[in-house]
Amino acid sequence: MHRYSLAILLSFGLLAPGAFGAQTCGAHGNKDTMIVTTTWLADHLKDPNLVILSVGPKADYDKEHVPGALTLGLDEISTPMGVGLMLELPPMDQLQKAFADRGVVNNSRIVLYMSRNSISSLTRVYLTLDAMGLGAQTSILDGGFPVWKSEGRPVSTEVRAVKPGKLDVCPKDDVIASGEWVRANIRKSGAAIIDSRAPQFYTGESAGGNHDGSEQRKGHIPGAGSLPFNTLIDDKGLFLKPEQMREKFASAGAKAGDRVVSYCHIGQQATVVYFAARYLGYDARMYDGSFEDWNAHADWPVEK
Repeated sequence: MHRYSLAILLSFGLLAPGAFGAQTCGAHGNKDTMIVTTTWLADHLKDPNLVILSVGPKADYDKEHVPGALTLGLDEISTPMGVGLMLELPPMDQLQKAFADRGVVNNSRIVLYMSRNSISSLTRVYLTLDAMGLGAQTSILDGGFPVWKSEGRPVSTEVRAVKPGKLDVCPKDDVIASGEWVRANIRKSGAAIIDSRAPQFYTGESAGGNHDGSEQRKGHIPGAGSLPFNTLIDDKGLFLKPEQMREKFASAGAKAGDRVVSYCHIGQQATVVYFAARYLGYDARMYDGSFEDWNAHADWPVEK
């Protein structure tokens, strides 16, 4: 199965002015923009161009949320279940509508936060916005709502009125890696393929499952290093210090200048590794098909 092609990506939208002054639509974020603290968000709650999105169950949002936030579900920004793979980026027009309906425009500053400890859902939304060309104006709230609330910061149950925005997207062709690219770059210099799953799946001790209930082959993509996604955050849901994350990438085989390509079961956990790699300055990609797609090709090798 194939992910969306560059031709599809480029068929939606033109380059448009972005946020952050000299930044333009299509730029990636960096260590200065990708993560914000609760203090930063508290100081900017009244900013007119701020769009805060709560990622997680709607019931959590309805109970309480950061004032002014709106809710977003992964089902709204994914290909419908039963069409293609279990989780994959849908056409750009679907994504454009989902975010425009929440008032996102091209000069919005977007802050994403998790309503509970589900970091991989949060980074999946970040990757989606990055693929739309909005990565440079999107940030993740470090620690999410659990840390926000633990600090005694204000919460709300009000749902603010929102007017759909006029949003032009400028899709990126350097966010997603295809299975064919991964296969062609196994053990190639300059390519670091990173398995983001739990260790027992990497080693082959346990087998992952397909959405139809069948069992996948045991093991990992040949040459891939292991970096479980949940080792990049601490027990409070905060990202590790940059030097700590860099050590973990190095242990998984990533070297300075490498293109880091992460994968997991279905393309969700791997977005945490994608996010961290971008934050550290790597040339990052995510194999959206991940092991579900790899396993579907019986002639593509797996090693334990």
